[in-house]
Amino acid sequence: MLLIFIGIYLFITILIGWYSSKFVKNSQDYVLAGRKMPTFVVASGLFATWFGSETVMGASSEFLSHGLIGVIEDPFGASLCLLLIGLFFARPLYKLKLYTFSDYFGLRFGKKVEVISAFFMIPSYFSWIAAQLIALAIILQAISGLPFVLGVLLCASIVLFYTFIGGMWSISITDTIQTMIIIGGLIYLSYFFYTQSGGLDVLKSNIPKDFFRIIPKENNTNSWLLYFSAWITIGWGSIPQQDVFQRVLSAKSENSAVKGSVISAFMYLTVAFLPLSVVLFGSISHPELLKADNQMFIPQLVLAHSNLFVQILFFGALISAILSTCSAAILAPATVVAENIIKPYFGHSLKDQDLLKIMRYSTIVITIIAVSMTFVKTNIYELVGEASALSLVALFVPLAAGLYWKNANKLGAILSMIFGTISWLIALNIDLGVPPAVFGFMTSLLAMVLGSLLSKA
Repeated sequence: MLLIFIGIYLFITILIGWYSSKFVKNSQDYVLAGRKMPTFVVASGLFATWFGSETVMGASSEFLSHGLIGVIEDPFGASLCLLLIGLFFARPLYKLKLYTFSDYFGLRFGKKVEVISAFFMIPSYFSWIAAQLIALAIILQAISGLPFVLGVLLCASIVLFYTFIGGMWSISITDTIQTMIIIGGLIYLSYFFYTQSGGLDVLKSNIPKDFFRIIPKENNTNSWLLYFSAWITIGWGSIPQQDVFQRVLSAKSENSAVKGSVISAFMYLTVAFLPLSVVLFGSISHPELLKADNQMFIPQLVLAHSNLFVQILFFGALISAILSTCSAAILAPATVVAENIIKPYFGHSLKDQDLLKIMRYSTIVITIIAVSMTFVKTNIYELVGEASALSLVALFVPLAAGLYWKNANKLGAILSMIFGTISWLIALNIDLGVPPAVFGFMTSLLAMVLGSLLSKA
Protein backbone atom coordinates (compact mmCIF):
# COMPACT_ATOMS: atom_id res chain seq x y z
CA MET A 1 0.00 0.00 0.00
CA LEU A 2 2.84 2.40 0.85
CA LEU A 3 4.43 1.75 -2.55
CA ILE A 4 1.15 2.56 -4.27
CA PHE A 5 0.94 5.95 -2.55
CA ILE A 6 4.58 6.72 -3.38
CA GLY A 7 3.93 5.75 -7.00
CA ILE A 8 0.89 8.04 -7.12
CA TYR A 9 2.93 10.89 -5.63
CA LEU A 10 5.72 10.47 -8.20
CA PHE A 11 3.17 10.34 -11.01
CA ILE A 12 1.56 13.60 -9.79
CA THR A 13 5.02 15.21 -9.71
CA ILE A 14 5.57 14.20 -13.33
CA LEU A 15 2.17 15.64 -14.28
CA ILE A 16 3.05 18.95 -12.61
CA GLY A 17 6.29 19.06 -14.57
CA TRP A 18 4.43 18.38 -17.80
CA TYR A 19 1.85 21.08 -17.00
CA SER A 20 4.60 23.58 -16.12
CA SER A 21 6.21 23.14 -19.52
CA LYS A 22 3.30 25.11 -21.02
CA PHE A 23 4.68 28.27 -19.41
CA VAL A 24 8.13 27.88 -20.97
CA LYS A 25 8.26 30.06 -24.09
CA ASN A 26 11.91 31.16 -24.02
CA SER A 27 15.20 30.70 -22.15
CA GLN A 28 14.28 33.24 -19.46
CA ASP A 29 11.11 31.30 -18.68
CA TYR A 30 13.14 28.10 -18.46
CA VAL A 31 15.91 29.54 -16.25
CA LEU A 32 14.10 32.14 -14.13
CA ALA A 33 10.38 31.34 -14.51
CA GLY A 34 9.93 34.67 -16.29
CA ARG A 35 10.92 36.59 -13.12
CA LYS A 36 7.33 36.38 -11.89
CA MET A 37 7.58 34.53 -8.56
CA PRO A 38 6.05 36.14 -5.40
CA THR A 39 7.87 36.25 -2.05
CA PHE A 40 6.38 33.03 -0.65
CA VAL A 41 7.33 31.01 -3.75
CA VAL A 42 10.87 32.43 -3.66
CA ALA A 43 11.17 31.58 0.05
CA SER A 44 9.79 28.06 -0.53
CA GLY A 45 12.24 27.51 -3.38
CA LEU A 46 15.26 28.71 -1.41
CA PHE A 47 14.17 26.64 1.59
CA ALA A 48 13.88 23.58 -0.66
CA THR A 49 17.32 24.19 -2.19
CA TRP A 50 19.09 22.20 0.54
CA PHE A 51 16.28 20.63 2.51
CA GLY A 52 16.87 17.19 1.10
CA SER A 53 18.73 14.00 1.89
CA GLU A 54 21.57 15.72 3.75
CA THR A 55 19.13 17.42 6.16
CA VAL A 56 16.82 14.50 6.88
CA MET A 57 19.30 11.60 6.63
CA GLY A 58 22.85 13.01 6.63
CA ALA A 59 22.52 15.67 9.33
CA SER A 60 20.38 13.44 11.56
CA SER A 61 23.10 10.77 11.44
CA GLU A 62 25.74 13.33 12.45
CA PHE A 63 23.43 14.60 15.20
CA LEU A 64 23.14 11.11 16.67
CA SER A 65 26.90 10.59 16.58
CA HIS A 66 28.21 13.99 17.70
CA GLY A 67 25.31 15.99 19.13
CA LEU A 68 24.43 19.56 18.19
CA ILE A 69 27.99 20.56 17.34
CA GLY A 70 28.02 17.85 14.67
CA VAL A 71 25.39 19.69 12.61
CA ILE A 72 26.95 23.16 12.49
CA GLU A 73 27.55 22.75 8.75
CA ASP A 74 23.92 21.89 8.13
CA PRO A 75 21.42 23.23 9.23
CA PHE A 76 23.24 26.15 10.92
CA GLY A 77 25.64 26.90 8.06
CA ALA A 78 22.92 26.52 5.43
CA SER A 79 20.64 28.95 7.29
CA LEU A 80 23.52 31.42 7.62
CA CYS A 81 24.03 31.21 3.85
CA LEU A 82 20.41 32.10 3.08
CA LEU A 83 20.46 34.97 5.58
CA LEU A 84 23.67 36.44 4.12
CA ILE A 85 22.25 36.19 0.61
CA GLY A 86 19.22 38.20 1.68
CA LEU A 87 21.23 40.82 3.54
CA PHE A 88 24.21 41.35 1.23
CA PHE A 89 23.85 39.65 -2.16
CA ALA A 90 20.23 39.42 -3.37
CA ARG A 91 19.68 43.15 -3.95
CA PRO A 92 22.84 44.09 -5.90
CA LEU A 93 22.72 40.92 -8.03
CA TYR A 94 18.99 41.17 -8.78
CA LYS A 95 19.48 44.68 -10.18
CA LEU A 96 21.87 43.33 -12.84
CA LYS A 97 19.18 41.03 -14.34
CA LEU A 98 21.57 38.21 -15.17
CA TYR A 99 21.05 34.48 -15.80
CA THR A 100 24.03 33.04 -13.93
CA PHE A 101 26.76 33.85 -11.43
CA SER A 102 29.25 33.48 -14.25
CA ASP A 103 27.42 36.29 -16.09
CA TYR A 104 28.29 38.47 -13.10
CA PHE A 105 31.97 37.48 -13.25
CA GLY A 106 31.98 38.35 -16.95
CA LEU A 107 30.38 41.73 -16.30
CA ARG A 108 32.73 42.56 -13.42
CA PHE A 109 36.02 40.96 -14.50
CA GLY A 110 35.73 40.13 -18.21
CA LYS A 111 34.85 37.21 -20.49
CA LYS A 112 37.89 35.12 -19.56
CA VAL A 113 36.92 35.11 -15.88
CA GLU A 114 33.33 34.28 -16.85
CA VAL A 115 34.40 31.09 -18.62
CA ILE A 116 36.89 30.11 -15.91
CA SER A 117 34.27 30.55 -13.19
CA ALA A 118 31.86 28.33 -15.15
CA PHE A 119 34.40 25.50 -15.23
CA PHE A 120 34.80 25.77 -11.46
CA MET A 121 31.07 26.06 -10.79
CA ILE A 122 29.78 23.13 -12.85
CA PRO A 123 31.71 20.29 -11.11
CA SER A 124 30.53 21.48 -7.69
CA TYR A 125 27.05 20.14 -8.53
CA PHE A 126 27.94 16.57 -9.44
CA SER A 127 28.43 15.49 -5.81
CA TRP A 128 25.31 17.38 -4.76
CA ILE A 129 23.07 15.65 -7.32
CA ALA A 130 24.67 12.27 -6.60
CA ALA A 131 23.85 12.64 -2.88
CA GLN A 132 20.15 13.15 -3.65
CA LEU A 133 19.97 10.22 -6.07
CA ILE A 134 21.70 7.96 -3.54
CA ALA A 135 19.16 8.92 -0.88
CA LEU A 136 16.18 8.28 -3.17
CA ALA A 137 17.59 4.89 -4.23
CA ILE A 138 18.25 3.86 -0.60
CA ILE A 139 14.69 4.78 0.35
CA LEU A 140 13.18 2.75 -2.48
CA GLN A 141 15.47 -0.15 -1.57
CA ALA A 142 14.32 -0.04 2.07
CA ILE A 143 10.64 0.10 1.12
CA SER A 144 10.46 -2.31 -1.81
CA GLY A 145 13.78 -4.13 -2.05
CA LEU A 146 14.48 -2.48 -5.41
CA PRO A 147 18.20 -2.90 -6.27
CA PHE A 148 20.28 0.23 -5.64
CA VAL A 149 21.37 0.66 -9.27
CA LEU A 150 17.80 0.44 -10.59
CA GLY A 151 16.66 2.86 -7.89
CA VAL A 152 19.25 5.43 -8.95
CA LEU A 153 18.28 5.11 -12.62
CA LEU A 154 14.55 5.32 -11.90
CA CYS A 155 14.84 8.38 -9.65
CA ALA A 156 17.24 10.12 -12.04
CA SER A 157 14.79 9.56 -14.90
CA ILE A 158 11.85 11.06 -12.99
CA VAL A 159 13.75 14.15 -11.85
CA LEU A 160 15.32 14.63 -15.27
CA PHE A 161 11.94 14.44 -17.02
CA TYR A 162 10.21 17.28 -15.21
CA THR A 163 13.39 19.39 -15.06
CA PHE A 164 14.02 18.88 -18.80
CA ILE A 165 10.57 19.99 -19.91
CA GLY A 166 9.59 22.55 -17.25
CA GLY A 167 12.81 24.16 -16.00
CA MET A 168 12.39 26.74 -13.23
CA TRP A 169 8.63 26.92 -13.76
CA SER A 170 8.36 23.24 -12.92
CA ILE A 171 10.76 23.57 -9.99
CA SER A 172 8.97 26.62 -8.54
CA ILE A 173 5.52 25.02 -8.63
CA THR A 174 6.67 21.66 -7.25
CA ASP A 175 8.81 23.35 -4.57
CA THR A 176 5.82 25.29 -3.21
CA ILE A 177 3.68 22.16 -2.98
CA GLN A 178 6.53 20.03 -1.64
CA THR A 179 7.44 22.60 1.03
CA MET A 180 3.96 22.33 2.53
CA ILE A 181 4.18 18.52 2.47
CA ILE A 182 7.62 18.61 4.11
CA ILE A 183 6.61 20.92 6.95
CA GLY A 184 3.29 19.22 7.66
CA GLY A 185 4.73 15.72 7.50
CA LEU A 186 7.71 16.41 9.75
CA ILE A 187 5.67 18.29 12.39
CA TYR A 188 3.31 15.33 12.74
CA LEU A 189 6.18 12.83 12.70
CA SER A 190 8.05 14.71 15.44
CA TYR A 191 4.94 14.76 17.64
CA PHE A 192 4.24 11.07 16.95
CA PHE A 193 7.66 9.86 18.13
CA TYR A 194 7.79 12.35 21.00
CA THR A 195 4.73 10.62 22.49
CA GLN A 196 6.54 7.27 22.15
CA SER A 197 9.74 8.50 23.82
CA GLY A 198 8.18 8.90 27.28
CA GLY A 199 8.13 12.68 27.64
CA LEU A 200 10.59 15.33 28.81
CA ASP A 201 11.74 13.56 31.98
CA VAL A 202 12.78 10.45 30.04
CA LEU A 203 14.52 12.60 27.42
CA LYS A 204 16.52 14.51 30.04
CA SER A 205 17.72 11.35 31.74
CA ASN A 206 18.87 9.73 28.47
CA ILE A 207 20.57 12.63 26.71
CA PRO A 208 24.38 12.50 27.14
CA LYS A 209 26.23 15.36 28.80
CA ASP A 210 27.26 18.16 26.39
CA PHE A 211 24.97 16.72 23.68
CA PHE A 212 23.58 20.19 22.99
CA ARG A 213 26.93 21.96 23.22
CA ILE A 214 27.20 24.53 20.42
CA ILE A 215 30.92 25.43 20.67
CA PRO A 216 34.02 23.19 20.80
CA LYS A 217 34.75 21.53 24.12
CA GLU A 218 38.51 21.50 23.51
CA ASN A 219 39.87 25.02 23.65
CA ASN A 220 42.69 24.69 21.10
CA THR A 221 43.49 26.08 17.67
CA ASN A 222 42.68 22.91 15.72
CA SER A 223 39.22 22.56 17.30
CA TRP A 224 38.31 26.16 16.55
CA LEU A 225 39.60 25.91 12.97
CA LEU A 226 37.42 22.83 12.40
CA TYR A 227 34.50 24.72 13.94
CA PHE A 228 35.12 27.71 11.66
CA SER A 229 35.34 25.37 8.68
CA ALA A 230 31.96 23.84 9.54
CA TRP A 231 30.31 27.28 9.55
CA ILE A 232 31.81 28.54 6.28
CA THR A 233 31.71 25.39 4.11
CA ILE A 234 28.01 25.81 3.34
CA GLY A 235 27.51 29.15 5.12
CA TRP A 236 29.80 30.98 2.69
CA GLY A 237 30.55 28.32 0.10
CA SER A 238 26.97 27.96 -1.09
CA ILE A 239 26.46 31.68 -1.66
CA PRO A 240 28.01 31.61 -5.16
CA GLN A 241 25.95 28.60 -6.30
CA GLN A 242 23.74 28.80 -9.32
CA ASP A 243 20.70 26.97 -7.94
CA VAL A 244 20.37 29.57 -5.16
CA PHE A 245 21.02 32.43 -7.58
CA GLN A 246 18.30 31.28 -10.00
CA ARG A 247 15.69 31.12 -7.27
CA VAL A 248 16.58 34.62 -6.07
CA LEU A 249 16.41 36.03 -9.61
CA SER A 250 13.08 34.34 -10.31
CA ALA A 251 11.45 36.83 -7.89
CA LYS A 252 9.01 39.33 -9.33
CA SER A 253 10.80 42.26 -7.68
CA GLU A 254 13.95 43.24 -5.84
CA ASN A 255 12.11 43.34 -2.50
CA SER A 256 10.63 39.88 -3.07
CA ALA A 257 14.13 38.54 -3.70
CA VAL A 258 15.45 40.01 -0.44
CA LYS A 259 12.45 39.10 1.71
CA GLY A 260 12.24 35.61 0.25
CA SER A 261 15.91 34.96 1.11
CA VAL A 262 15.57 36.16 4.72
CA ILE A 263 12.30 34.27 5.30
CA SER A 264 13.81 31.08 3.88
CA ALA A 265 16.74 31.32 6.33
CA PHE A 266 14.38 31.18 9.31
CA MET A 267 12.21 28.53 7.65
CA TYR A 268 15.22 26.32 7.10
CA LEU A 269 16.63 26.67 10.61
CA THR A 270 13.32 25.86 12.31
CA VAL A 271 12.10 23.07 10.02
CA ALA A 272 15.54 21.41 9.91
CA PHE A 273 15.28 20.77 13.65
CA LEU A 274 12.25 18.54 13.08
CA PRO A 275 14.18 15.55 11.66
CA LEU A 276 16.80 16.08 14.39
CA SER A 277 14.09 15.87 17.03
CA VAL A 278 12.63 12.76 15.37
CA VAL A 279 15.98 10.99 15.44
CA LEU A 280 16.53 12.00 19.07
CA PHE A 281 13.11 10.76 20.21
CA GLY A 282 13.46 7.58 18.17
CA SER A 283 16.93 6.74 19.48
CA ILE A 284 15.57 6.82 23.04
CA SER A 285 12.40 4.83 22.41
CA HIS A 286 13.97 2.34 19.96
CA PRO A 287 17.75 2.11 20.60
CA GLU A 288 17.91 -1.30 18.89
CA LEU A 289 17.87 0.51 15.52
CA LEU A 290 21.13 2.35 16.20
CA LYS A 291 24.00 1.28 13.95
CA ALA A 292 27.47 2.43 12.94
CA ASP A 293 25.98 4.22 9.93
CA ASN A 294 22.73 5.92 10.94
CA GLN A 295 21.82 7.52 7.60
CA MET A 296 18.83 5.18 7.39
CA PHE A 297 17.79 5.48 11.06
CA ILE A 298 14.69 7.63 10.47
CA PRO A 299 13.36 5.64 7.47
CA GLN A 300 13.86 2.36 9.36
CA LEU A 301 12.26 3.85 12.47
CA VAL A 302 9.18 4.91 10.52
CA LEU A 303 8.87 1.57 8.72
CA ALA A 304 9.26 -0.49 11.91
CA HIS A 305 7.35 1.56 14.48
CA SER A 306 4.58 3.58 12.85
CA ASN A 307 1.29 3.07 11.07
CA LEU A 308 0.58 3.43 7.36
CA PHE A 309 -0.64 7.03 7.71
CA VAL A 310 2.64 8.13 9.36
CA GLN A 311 4.66 6.24 6.75
CA ILE A 312 2.84 7.96 3.91
CA LEU A 313 3.37 11.35 5.54
CA PHE A 314 7.06 10.77 6.18
CA PHE A 315 8.06 9.26 2.87
CA GLY A 316 5.96 11.79 1.02
CA ALA A 317 7.80 14.59 2.87
CA LEU A 318 11.22 12.99 2.40
CA ILE A 319 10.80 12.27 -1.30
CA SER A 320 9.42 15.81 -1.76
CA ALA A 321 12.49 17.30 -0.12
CA ILE A 322 14.94 15.27 -2.16
CA LEU A 323 13.19 15.77 -5.50
CA SER A 324 13.09 19.56 -5.10
CA THR A 325 16.78 19.70 -4.18
CA CYS A 326 17.82 17.39 -7.00
CA SER A 327 15.88 19.12 -9.77
CA ALA A 328 17.33 22.55 -9.01
CA ALA A 329 20.82 21.06 -8.76
CA ILE A 330 20.45 19.61 -12.27
CA LEU A 331 19.09 22.80 -13.83
CA ALA A 332 21.79 25.06 -12.34
CA PRO A 333 24.92 23.64 -14.03
CA ALA A 334 22.98 22.99 -17.24
CA THR A 335 22.20 26.73 -17.37
CA VAL A 336 25.86 27.62 -16.84
CA VAL A 337 26.99 25.20 -19.57
CA ALA A 338 24.62 26.76 -22.10
CA GLU A 339 24.92 30.41 -21.07
CA ASN A 340 28.61 30.72 -20.20
CA ILE A 341 30.47 28.02 -22.14
CA ILE A 342 28.54 27.33 -25.35
CA LYS A 343 26.78 30.65 -25.99
CA PRO A 344 29.98 32.82 -26.02
CA TYR A 345 31.28 30.82 -29.01
CA PHE A 346 28.23 31.65 -31.10
CA GLY A 347 27.63 35.22 -29.96
CA HIS A 348 24.52 36.94 -31.29
CA SER A 349 24.08 34.32 -34.03
CA LEU A 350 22.67 31.88 -31.46
CA LYS A 351 18.87 32.19 -31.35
CA ASP A 352 17.03 32.06 -28.04
CA GLN A 353 15.16 28.88 -28.97
CA ASP A 354 18.48 27.19 -29.78
CA LEU A 355 19.85 28.30 -26.41
CA LEU A 356 16.78 26.78 -24.75
CA LYS A 357 17.45 23.46 -26.50
CA ILE A 358 21.07 23.49 -25.37
CA MET A 359 19.98 24.08 -21.77
CA ARG A 360 17.58 21.17 -21.93
CA TYR A 361 20.08 18.76 -23.48
CA SER A 362 22.68 19.86 -20.94
CA THR A 363 20.41 18.59 -18.14
CA ILE A 364 20.77 15.10 -19.64
CA VAL A 365 24.58 15.26 -19.66
CA ILE A 366 24.73 16.61 -16.10
CA THR A 367 22.42 13.84 -14.86
CA ILE A 368 24.47 11.11 -16.53
CA ILE A 369 27.68 12.34 -14.87
CA ALA A 370 25.98 12.56 -11.45
CA VAL A 371 24.56 9.04 -11.82
CA SER A 372 28.04 7.68 -12.52
CA MET A 373 29.27 9.27 -9.27
CA THR A 374 26.68 7.39 -7.20
CA PHE A 375 28.64 4.19 -7.75
CA VAL A 376 31.88 5.67 -6.36
CA LYS A 377 30.83 7.21 -3.03
CA THR A 378 27.67 6.84 -0.94
CA ASN A 379 28.09 9.05 2.17
CA ILE A 380 25.46 11.75 1.71
CA TYR A 381 26.79 14.28 4.24
CA GLU A 382 30.34 14.10 2.84
CA LEU A 383 29.17 14.46 -0.77
CA VAL A 384 27.24 17.62 0.08
CA GLY A 385 30.20 19.05 2.01
CA GLU A 386 32.51 18.47 -0.95
CA ALA A 387 30.14 20.31 -3.29
CA SER A 388 30.03 23.42 -1.09
CA ALA A 389 33.76 23.37 -0.31
CA LEU A 390 34.69 23.67 -4.00
CA SER A 391 32.58 26.78 -4.53
CA LEU A 392 33.90 28.24 -1.26
CA VAL A 393 37.57 28.01 -2.25
CA ALA A 394 37.04 28.98 -5.90
CA LEU A 395 34.15 31.41 -6.17
CA PHE A 396 33.15 33.03 -2.89
CA VAL A 397 36.08 35.44 -2.60
CA PRO A 398 35.86 36.73 -6.23
CA LEU A 399 32.10 37.25 -5.81
CA ALA A 400 32.30 39.09 -2.49
CA ALA A 401 35.36 41.11 -3.52
CA GLY A 402 33.78 42.03 -6.85
CA LEU A 403 30.71 43.43 -5.10
CA TYR A 404 32.34 45.13 -2.12
CA TRP A 405 36.00 45.87 -2.94
CA LYS A 406 36.53 48.38 -5.73
CA ASN A 407 40.19 47.35 -6.23
CA ALA A 408 39.31 43.75 -7.11
CA ASN A 409 40.26 43.04 -10.72
CA LYS A 410 40.65 40.37 -13.37
CA LEU A 411 44.04 39.01 -12.33
CA GLY A 412 43.04 38.86 -8.68
CA ALA A 413 39.86 36.92 -9.56
CA ILE A 414 41.70 34.39 -11.75
CA LEU A 415 44.46 33.79 -9.20
CA SER A 416 41.88 33.49 -6.41
CA MET A 417 39.95 30.78 -8.27
CA ILE A 418 43.01 28.79 -9.35
CA PHE A 419 45.14 28.94 -6.21
CA GLY A 420 42.17 28.52 -3.88
CA THR A 421 41.20 25.28 -5.61
CA ILE A 422 44.76 23.94 -5.90
CA SER A 423 45.52 24.59 -2.22
CA TRP A 424 42.24 22.93 -1.22
CA LEU A 425 43.07 19.81 -3.26
CA ILE A 426 46.53 19.67 -1.71
CA ALA A 427 45.11 19.97 1.81
CA LEU A 428 42.64 17.15 1.06
CA ASN A 429 45.50 14.76 0.30
CA ILE A 430 48.20 16.03 2.67
CA ASP A 431 47.60 16.77 6.35
CA LEU A 432 48.68 20.38 6.78
CA GLY A 433 47.19 20.77 10.25
CA VAL A 434 44.48 23.08 8.85
CA PRO A 435 41.01 22.05 7.58
CA PRO A 436 41.15 21.89 3.75
CA ALA A 437 38.22 24.32 3.33
CA VAL A 438 39.86 26.92 5.59
CA PHE A 439 43.25 26.52 3.91
CA GLY A 440 41.71 26.87 0.44
CA PHE A 441 39.63 29.88 1.49
CA MET A 442 42.59 31.72 3.05
CA THR A 443 44.72 31.04 -0.05
CA SER A 444 41.91 32.27 -2.29
CA LEU A 445 41.60 35.47 -0.24
CA LEU A 446 45.36 36.09 -0.26
CA ALA A 447 45.57 35.49 -4.02
CA MET A 448 42.74 37.96 -4.65
CA VAL A 449 44.37 40.70 -2.57
CA LEU A 450 47.90 40.24 -3.90
CA GLY A 451 46.84 39.71 -7.51
CA SER A 452 44.61 42.80 -7.53
CA LEU A 453 47.10 45.10 -5.80
CA LEU A 454 50.15 43.96 -7.78
CA SER A 455 48.44 44.20 -11.17
CA LYS A 456 47.11 47.63 -10.29
CA ALA A 457 50.58 48.81 -9.33
